[in-house]
Amino acid sequence: MVREARLEPEVEVLWDDFHAEVNVPSEQLRQWLLTRGSGEDAFGPGPDLGLPEPGRRILQVLTKRKVDLTPEDIEVMQEAVDRIRALTAERPSRGNADDEWRHSLLDLGHDVLVER
Repeated sequence: MVREARLEPEVEVLWDDFHAEVNVPSEQLRQWLLTRGSGEDAFGPGPDLGLPEPGRRILQVLTKRKVDLTPEDIEVMQEAVDRIRALTAERPSRGNADDEWRHSLLDLGHDVLVER
């Protein structure tokens, strides 16, 4: 019988919060980040293809199981939740600022057009 390791209750809550706030599927986030990273410098030589931060780190966490989280992953999750919540609380008026705001959220794996 395989037993899962128990996580701290705070990590369990953070896991749920992270997956609620990061509402873009991992493959869609990867495609978005590849598009964002394909600017003037094109893709880097590494396996992450030069994906922009912090999206690359968020994408790495999305591929993990709860029991495989490292302290660094937990930090990434907390930062992502905090940044997404701060950005969504400060929605700009319509126009170019609105596009930039939405793109900033997409970089974090959050699409404001997805229904909760």
